[in-house]
Amino acid sequence: MIMFNTICSFQNLHTAYLKARKCKRYRTEILKFSYNLEDNLLKLQDELVNENYQHGEYREFIVCDAKKRIIKAAPFRDRVVHHALCNIIAPIFEKGFIYDSYACRKEKGTHKAIKRLEKFWQAAENSVGGGLKGKELFCLQCDVSKYFASIDHKILLSIIKKKIFDGKTLRLIEKIIDSSFEKKIYENLFDYRIAGIPIGNLTSQLFANVYLNELDQFVKHSLRQKYYLRYMDDFLILEADKRDLHLLKEKLGKFLKDNLRLTLHPKKANIFPAEKGIDFLGYRIFRHYRLLRKSGVKRFIRRTKAYRIELIKGKMTQEKFDQCLQSWVAYAQFANSWRLRNKIGFITL
Repeated sequence: MIMFNTICSFQNLHTAYLKARKCKRYRTEILKFSYNLEDNLLKLQDELVNENYQHGEYREFIVCDAKKRIIKAAPFRDRVVHHALCNIIAPIFEKGFIYDSYACRKEKGTHKAIKRLEKFWQAAENSVGGGLKGKELFCLQCDVSKYFASIDHKILLSIIKKKIFDGKTLRLIEKIIDSSFEKKIYENLFDYRIAGIPIGNLTSQLFANVYLNELDQFVKHSLRQKYYLRYMDDFLILEADKRDLHLLKEKLGKFLKDNLRLTLHPKKANIFPAEKGIDFLGYRIFRHYRLLRKSGVKRFIRRTKAYRIELIKGKMTQEKFDQCLQSWVAYAQFANSWRLRNKIGFITL
């Protein structure tokens, strides 16, 4: 009850509002909510306290980056609720996460994940006790097939209930989880299971980490793998014995299927010599250097040409165009890419 009251407190809702509007404060939907901010927050608080809050409908759009993704955007007032909930429950789950989970967590991220992988690589090669010194190092790299769309609602709630005991908080969480689903999986004619959480929600980022934390604990404590790290549904293990990795792959696949109703992507669960380079988080990582993915470079050049056309036509401001370039340069500078950036013309801005 204390937890739920904290979630619904005006102070927490106002903090959630400030977080939800960050970098988006001039959008029409947010301006409308902000115009009568106190009234809107008090109304939202009343709905939450009396448990008659209903989640709004999502707006769907497609993002084409490395691959096509369907993003579901919740109405702004619902995003305020998502932040209010995560403000209170995220620290509880955070305590139980392993160190080497890097997606959607404070003081983590892609760069730290890559640096940790490089540290693992060095430690594994120099390990005497682990029997890796002087041996060829192999990498097992896996990806969960259609991860967000496959998260089972019943299993997710059962995992959440291990940490959250307040009934009203659990009912709010369940309401948010069930506000969207991708598919119904029929066990038989009379029984089905609902799966899928929307990629665009803040709560989905937290719940996705909570869900695969079950895998993290299994790998670290049951399989006792030292050189394991995960970034959302992309994870890898370094090991000297290729046969051990094949056995690990089987165990991981079985654990995911039996406990989380997930499957490894058939084309993205591979074992290979680490010296060939590990394709991870937008970079191709080698023992002593990093390169950019060729597909990422081609995509940047193609996108920049499109942006230039929009700039010439007046559909994009110079400021926005420069921001796009700066973003790519920041990404490229993390790799050994001086020659490439020199060729393209963006060494510094």
